[in-house]
Amino acid sequence: MNISKDQRNGIFLLAILVIIIGVVGFVAFSLRVDPIEENLKLNPVINSLWILKDDEGNALSTDVLVFYPQTGQAAAFDILGNTGAIYKSLGRVDRIDSVYKEKGLASYKEEIEKLIGKKIPFTIEIKLSDLEVLTDYLGGLNVFISFPVDETDENGMRCLFPSGAVVLDGDKIHDYVMYKSPSENASDLEDRRQAVFVSLIYALKENRNIIFAKNNFSVYEEKIKTNIDKKNFYNLMKKISLIDTERFSIQTITGSLRTVDGQTLLFPYYDGQLIKDVINQAISSLVSGDSGNQNRVYVLVIQNGTTEQGLARNTSFLLQSAGYEVLETKNADRNDYEKTEIINHIGNSEAAKTLGNFIHCSNIIDEE
Repeated sequence: MNISKDQRNGIFLLAILVIIIGVVGFVAFSLRVDPIEENLKLNPVINSLWILKDDEGNALSTDVLVFYPQTGQAAAFDILGNTGAIYKSLGRVDRIDSVYKEKGLASYKEEIEKLIGKKIPFTIEIKLSDLEVLTDYLGGLNVFISFPVDETDENGMRCLFPSGAVVLDGDKIHDYVMYKSPSENASDLEDRRQAVFVSLIYALKENRNIIFAKNNFSVYEEKIKTNIDKKNFYNLMKKISLIDTERFSIQTITGSLRTVDGQTLLFPYYDGQLIKDVINQAISSLVSGDSGNQNRVYVLVIQNGTTEQGLARNTSFLLQSAGYEVLETKNADRNDYEKTEIINHIGNSEAAKTLGNFIHCSNIIDEE
């Protein structure tokens, strides 16, 4: 069969086009950036923002998960919805969860990054209705309930929960997250919701062999909204599923309550610097390996050795936020101490040093 000159030219051009497309495709594939690995080049930990929301778009709970993949150790920080400040995105003093409702995820993430002083490259949003389904997929979520519940809440919801360590299915998780007992305060509700987040992380680890088996992950992934593509989300969740749940530190924002425009808002201590310091300490502990001591509660006695009133009490707020238990605050034997002293009565020099690093004190005295 004779091929005309025009046909030969056409075939030649088509071949060139195929080659060009192949080269471009290969280059594009080669240049694809893995956001997780890029993050780890700049930061030893992976920060992710987890938001549980209702079907109306209200943030029910928000947690920043800080994960150190080299050891599997992690810490979570509960961002309380009533955390107050002058939010630039709103142009007024309000609750931080109002930013999410009114301005959306991007502004909300930005305000939380300002609050904690860290960038958060990854976001994960779960609707409560989707959490119900995920809970059933995972075989239920484990929570601890201190006292049995048998009451009707302020919205007319009948709530029945046994006491102790229980496994709740999807419907019960919905009730556990949403019911508002007349005998509880706002912090009790926040604690319950954070407990659900922690239980979800535990369930992710316990079921990882099923979740990440071939073709299974898509069933879970479709119930979660994230800011990265499916492949990278799979890799992120697979890393997070390796969290060492035996050394999983849980912390929250502390501050003073004030009423503003009829709302009770929580203003973080020291103009927000405290939460930044606590997170910096947690990250330092994760990376250095000191977080193995995080699950042990150290008891402190704080003494004021100066003439400044209230210094011991204010210091107790700082250290309680960092996970320490303060047994007592009182005045020292004199009020003219020039430098802070840490007196170590337990013989654990590493714990004393960690405390010293947090409060910028190197004057450590060992006493039996």
